Amino acid sequence: MSDAHPDQPQQPEHPDQPQQPEQPEQPERGDRAADERAREALGAVRTEVGKAVVGQEGVVTGLVVALLCGGHVLLEGVPGTAKTLLVRALSASLSMGSKRVQFTPDLMPGDVTGSLVYDSRAGEFAFRPGPVFTQLLLADEVNRTPPKTQASLLEAMEERQVTVDGTAHPLPVPFLVAATQNPVEQEGTYPLPEAQLDRFLLKLVVPLPPRDVEVEVLARHAAGFDPRDLDAAGVRAVAGPDDLAAARAAVARVHVAREVLEYVVDVARATRSAPSLRLGASPRGATALLAAARAWAWLAGRDYVVPDDVKAFSLPVLRHRVQLRPEAELDGASVDAVLESVLAGVPVPR
Repeated sequence: MSDAHPDQPQQPEHPDQPQQPEQPEQPERGDRAADERAREALGAVRTEVGKAVVGQEGVVTGLVVALLCGGHVLLEGVPGTAKTLLVRALSASLSMGSKRVQFTPDLMPGDVTGSLVYDSRAGEFAFRPGPVFTQLLLADEVNRTPPKTQASLLEAMEERQVTVDGTAHPLPVPFLVAATQNPVEQEGTYPLPEAQLDRFLLKLVVPLPPRDVEVEVLARHAAGFDPRDLDAAGVRAVAGPDDLAAARAAVARVHVAREVLEYVVDVARATRSAPSLRLGASPRGATALLAAARAWAWLAGRDYVVPDDVKAFSLPVLRHRVQLRPEAELDGASVDAVLESVLAGVPVPR
């Protein structure tokens, strides 16, 4: 494993293409040109977010990978680590609709999904959509609201629709939930239920910045940076739904050798037999790991996946899908440390 932070995957310097039983289908010339335009657009998104947020390149990469996979992201960190600013900057760099919901203890499910409202002129009830009807939803401090309201997002995240009074209302395409949460040990928080955690493709830990990065943050503020005014910071929309659709189509063409598929499965299965874990990754977790590895390989400029792509996203994909045994917690073990140990014990295909 690399010494880099687990939420800051690094491109291997000299990746060796694994032996492939069959040659991947090569895209046509026109497809390659479209692929490059889409890759440049998604790369520009990372640059634009960097204008507002300093030193969180790995987390930004994770957000872009989630966009490519059509998955949702959970950002965890103590207050003041720019979690909300990260998502706001991502939204500003995309030509997509976005809305923000501040999750509070008194928030009701209908405040998120919408509800039936009586229309006196029509003499009947009509559905009034809630803020979830957008393309990028920022669910801020999602673990500060009780489980009943947290569960209001389950159907939206999985089925991309909201059902009210027996009628299904489809959500816009694309649709992504970027939720932030404070560590559950903090006062006034509610742990997210397992079913909802499993809906998130990635759980990205937003760490406290190192000293030099924190100095740069203060320097920007001293120079007049206002996190509430991203336009003044120069953050602009550089990609839209068409770019994202082209990028997703390109990711779907990224080849995965049989040996790499087996490696993904072996990693997931190893978590189920790890002595320190009482709950391992499900097959859905293995599928999510494969999707993230393909997206990262494409962002890195390759049309095939290598084992290092799987390693790079194993922690962000799996850390919220596994659970420590109580005795392991008492011994001071962490989920990330256990997962790194599991990865170290799984043979890597050559």
